[in-house]
Amino acid sequence: MVRRFVVNLLRFGSRTFSCGYPSPRPVHTASPGRTGSEPTAGFKPGKVAVVTKTTRYEFEQQRYRYAGLSEEDLKQLLALKGSSYFGLLERHNIHTSNVDHVVDSLRRKDMEVRVVKRGEYDEEVVRWADAIISAGGDGTMLLVASKVFSQDKPVLGVNTDPERSEGHLCLPVRYTRAFPEALDRLWRGEFRWLWRQRIRLHLEGTGINPTPVDLHELQLSLEQHNQAHRVRTVDDLQKPGSVHQTVSEPSLLPVRSLNEIFIGESLSSRASYYEISVDDGPWEKQKSSGLSICTGTGSKAWSYNINKLSEQAVEEVLLIGKSQSGLDLRLNPEFVEGVTDRYNEALVFSPDDQRLFYSVREPISNRVFSSSRQRGFGTRVCVRSRCWDACMVVDGGTSFEFNDGAIATVSLSPEDRLRTVLLEN
Repeated sequence: MVRRFVVNLLRFGSRTFSCGYPSPRPVHTASPGRTGSEPTAGFKPGKVAVVTKTTRYEFEQQRYRYAGLSEEDLKQLLALKGSSYFGLLERHNIHTSNVDHVVDSLRRKDMEVRVVKRGEYDEEVVRWADAIISAGGDGTMLLVASKVFSQDKPVLGVNTDPERSEGHLCLPVRYTRAFPEALDRLWRGEFRWLWRQRIRLHLEGTGINPTPVDLHELQLSLEQHNQAHRVRTVDDLQKPGSVHQTVSEPSLLPVRSLNEIFIGESLSSRASYYEISVDDGPWEKQKSSGLSICTGTGSKAWSYNINKLSEQAVEEVLLIGKSQSGLDLRLNPEFVEGVTDRYNEALVFSPDDQRLFYSVREPISNRVFSSSRQRGFGTRVCVRSRCWDACMVVDGGTSFEFNDGAIATVSLSPEDRLRTVLLEN
């Protein structure tokens, strides 16, 4: 296997390289208009883990705990930074109250409940629970999903601060304060299962380090982030059977991405250099501000904001088209808004769709580098890094080194789908 991989590396110079990970079986897109499946019975778990977010108030407390600050000291420090102590405390209390509401509702149904903070959430908690509830926003939901590998463990999200959090991945906002009603509907089976596709990653190449840096609980500067990767590299090199081999075979990383992966240089002002192949097509050298690859779930998140057009841009393009074609277009605000909405809505696709959507951010095009398509769908995307200080970041929370010689194969598999709940208002 290693010999065959080395041969492939040599052949790559003549542009005939293909990813070491075998192509998946053909997949088909989800049927239009169908989302989710009917449950065969009511949702009645015996043991439920409630994973709560870290509020900004808690974060600030933890941040300065080493200095032994009193609450009065914290107030003054926040005031110096232009932050409101009482505002943060109010949001914290709202979140805490809503968490208590969810927990009390579960216990009234005679469920065994275990409440854990984000930092306490681990594989043991996942094994213990029959179902897991994310109590926070979309970020907490992504963290919860990242450790669930069994399709037998449903994951629900409750937005505990709807005024400050969008909560696309959570139950409808009204159930935050009406959680007993949501629970009753779940018990009666009045919902749909929504099987959200997730990205799996195979990593191979020269000098790779598949040891992740967890970004969820850390607010790292660029220097601290780089140092965290370096520390893990040194630790791994000292272990028997180190993962730092001259050439490695494809290795499936122990993470699944619910939203997206992003590949790019750590320093955003530096162009990211890589090569990309979609669905075993020809490899293309690219330089850009980075590459995003998302699921249908993630198509409403960062990917959407990368690709969406503003009404100003649409109006300017339509004006050029009108002048070039001589067409009599009435470019009133309603028309421009309608065209903009139509374009942007097409960027969003179903969470159970079995396709990936890739986006090249701000591609550089010249006689050396090209970008035949700035975005598009595929079922398998391969990326080879030519970067010097780059990372592959999963759902904004887990970072892997991804420097020159590393190759990532991005794909979907039915066994990685996440079981979530679709509950209408």
